[in-house]
Amino acid sequence: MIIAIPFLLLFFLLMIGIPVAISLAISGAAGILIANGLDVLLGILSASPGSALTTYELLTVPMFILMAEFMGVSGITNSLFSAVSKWTQKINGGVGIAAVITGAAFGAISGSSTAAAATLGKISTPAMVEQGYTPKMAGSIAAISGTIAMLIPPSIALIFYGLLSGVSIGDLLIAGIVPGILVTLTIAITIKLLLLKNPVGKSEQTYSLKEKIASVKVAGPFILLFAIVTGLIYTGIATPVESSALGALGALLLALKSGNLGSKAFKQALINTSCISAMIGLIIVCAHIFGYFITMTGVTRNLVNYVGALDVSPYFVLFLLVILYLVLGLFLDLISILILTIPVVLPVVVALGFDPIWFGVIVILLSEIGIVTPPVGMNVFVVAKVADVPVRDLFSGVIPYILMLLGLISILIAFPEIVLWLPSTAMK
Repeated sequence: MIIAIPFLLLFFLLMIGIPVAISLAISGAAGILIANGLDVLLGILSASPGSALTTYELLTVPMFILMAEFMGVSGITNSLFSAVSKWTQKINGGVGIAAVITGAAFGAISGSSTAAAATLGKISTPAMVEQGYTPKMAGSIAAISGTIAMLIPPSIALIFYGLLSGVSIGDLLIAGIVPGILVTLTIAITIKLLLLKNPVGKSEQTYSLKEKIASVKVAGPFILLFAIVTGLIYTGIATPVESSALGALGALLLALKSGNLGSKAFKQALINTSCISAMIGLIIVCAHIFGYFITMTGVTRNLVNYVGALDVSPYFVLFLLVILYLVLGLFLDLISILILTIPVVLPVVVALGFDPIWFGVIVILLSEIGIVTPPVGMNVFVVAKVADVPVRDLFSGVIPYILMLLGLISILIAFPEIVLWLPSTAMK
């Protein structure tokens, strides 16, 4: 009963719309109070902020957010979509594939799925509709392409998983590269398959090889930042924190070069970074309070012992966890899902013999599906607003992509070395 009350209180607070951070703090504090008394609770409340926010790797969060803010100011994303479209214009579905590639590139400097979806909704949906795509299909491509940012470094989702799990953030970021590429290919293949039945027109405008090669210059800043952020981590030259700082500096220089970074834009970038970082910091502190409750009551230890005593295949337990994450994705955002599940689930997964880095990638992939499924489906709501497409159409439009992504997840579960190969070759 001591364990049940805080969990029931947590779900009740979330259901009535209380922010996840406050819900975690209240329910965790209630559990500690019931289990250990007021003195222990006061001691934990006084120590939690300091212990939760002194993690060195936490510095990657504001640096990567600042990098994304500066890149947004530079306006390079619009140019990139135009450049990629020049190379894919003669392919059936070329504009849609260009949107997918742009989503992957935006993820390489953003790490935010919602920001990527909003940007793609603005710049790619009108271009696709002009080429004969239905608004439903154009909007669904923008919504699903935004999810790639959750895996491609610098993924805030993978960083948050690393902070909660204690797994190397550098290894997690590198592990997200190959699955991120595979997600990009999967979405592009799905577009081609959908267009076999309903082909769209091809662009009548032609570009010379010289013009196409010249357009590649636009990709230079993305390649540069990706090399700084991921290349330095992979080669062991810099830590994730150092790479994130260099990435933010590089984005600042590119924004200055673009001529769009005035004093007002610079100030707004700092304000946005501070607000988002403070929100994440508050969530981490409150998650620590709830984590103390879980540790004190032995929930994780008892669960590990219980699952270990079951006479079932580890893959059956993993199948149940996949279903759990898909269901949670229908109602909760990614950060809430990670906070609620990782402290309890990860020890069980490791005890069953699965790799925590691989599991983190699988969880993020499952969460990608959650942000395009009702009733939460944040990416769908964002694209519906910026592209003026009915939400109902978009939710039905993403179904084929969800089915294909589930197929990809099945492959990665069957062959975990696909995820683990690249981080295993990284220099430490």
